[in-house]
Amino acid sequence: MALFLPDAADADSPLKADELQVLRAQYEKEGYYVGVQTKFNYAWGLIKSGSRNEQQEGVRLLSDIFRNAPERRRECLYYLALGNYKLGNYAEARRYNDLLLDHEPANLQASSLRGLIDDKVAKEGLMGVAILSGVAIAAGVVGGMLFRGAKRR
Repeated sequence: MALFLPDAADADSPLKADELQVLRAQYEKEGYYVGVQTKFNYAWGLIKSGSRNEQQEGVRLLSDIFRNAPERRRECLYYLALGNYKLGNYAEARRYNDLLLDHEPANLQASSLRGLIDDKVAKEGLMGVAILSGVAIAAGVVGGMLFRGAKRR
């Protein structure tokens, strides 16, 4: 039986509030004895959320599944990568995604996510360079003004 997993773009479309509530209610109903599938479903819904707190909770739940349910590690790797990507934890996202690609080099879903991670890292790297350049220019201008003022005295 082939397992269908949507591509990375699917994570940007959150569940409707009532859909997430169904997953939450099932998770809470099972309480201390929550099943792995129920926990996974709820974590998946939280990862898709637009709320940072819910995304963090989804990553926490998936981390727990990853540690305690070896049979679900493959799915957890992808969603841990995706959740960390959405949270801006690009190094963690890349680490989980690369682990998945090490085991499944032809995984189109993980390859797609790798492209998104790489693009975001490159974009933020360029923004960081631009910010540092702006700070350096401003420091140079202020330094020049101070130097001129000291020379006049």
